[in-house]
Amino acid sequence: MSYFTIAGVQMYALHHGDNTEAMRHRVDVLMSRFPQVQMVVFSELMPMGASPHHAEPMPSNAEALFCQLAEQHRIWLIPGSMFERVDDRIYNTLSVINPHGQVVARYRKMFPFRPYEAGVESGSEFVTFDVPHVGRFGVSICYDMWFPETTRTLAALGAEVILHPTMTDTIDRDIELAIARTNAAVNQCYFFDINGAGAIGNGRSIVVGPSGDVIHQAGTGEEVMPIEVDLTRVRRERETGLRGLGQPLKSFRDRRVDFSVYRSETGSTPFLDTLGPLAKPVRADIEEH
Repeated sequence: MSYFTIAGVQMYALHHGDNTEAMRHRVDVLMSRFPQVQMVVFSELMPMGASPHHAEPMPSNAEALFCQLAEQHRIWLIPGSMFERVDDRIYNTLSVINPHGQVVARYRKMFPFRPYEAGVESGSEFVTFDVPHVGRFGVSICYDMWFPETTRTLAALGAEVILHPTMTDTIDRDIELAIARTNAAVNQCYFFDINGAGAIGNGRSIVVGPSGDVIHQAGTGEEVMPIEVDLTRVRRERETGLRGLGQPLKSFRDRRVDFSVYRSETGSTPFLDTLGPLAKPVRADIEEH
């Protein structure tokens, strides 16, 4: 199966406080209206607001609520992110929950928005996960996408869709829209950049296709965005090029310059090695009957 329906949720919420019941209600309504949805993605820090004073160890009661919700509706659920307390450290952490209500991964934001996101530690582990019989997904959070190495690494690990909750309430949102399109194009992947609304974001969530094409851009108010993606499109464009032209992932793989940040001990790039040769696409033969 290459088709998969993902709903981004852009909603109003409290900047400081518990928004989990509002999120539960939103998912209940969403699944009633759009039963074809297989994954739901909320914006950064949506569940408990943007104050690290609400940080909790994980697993937490809030995370457990989302596990129950995912199992109830048999969906993959990315409930934005929450501040996680680990001893005396705080991380901005995203949970990936499968349709059985199990947390299959947690991702800690690598680039807190410093100096504004003060007192929040940086994560160090990239996270991808596989949806069986569909494809590979990667996750990042907000400011992470300003550093192209993050999305490139996820793509090099095989991610075909990047899920990117954000909480932007500042005047640089227009720049982020350009970055989202660029990340999708140069990594030849779908990019879901889901923002909050009102006190917890100025909206304008964007969903981008693997050619950098805008599939949907939200306004500034509340909005639910059910989008069907086709993973064969990602695979085909990675094989033949963006609009039959540039093949950036293959060119990156076959580079002569040595970027030490991408150097592995073995020198191998297992996923990138599966993409085939860096060559012009050829016309497929059509059998005559």
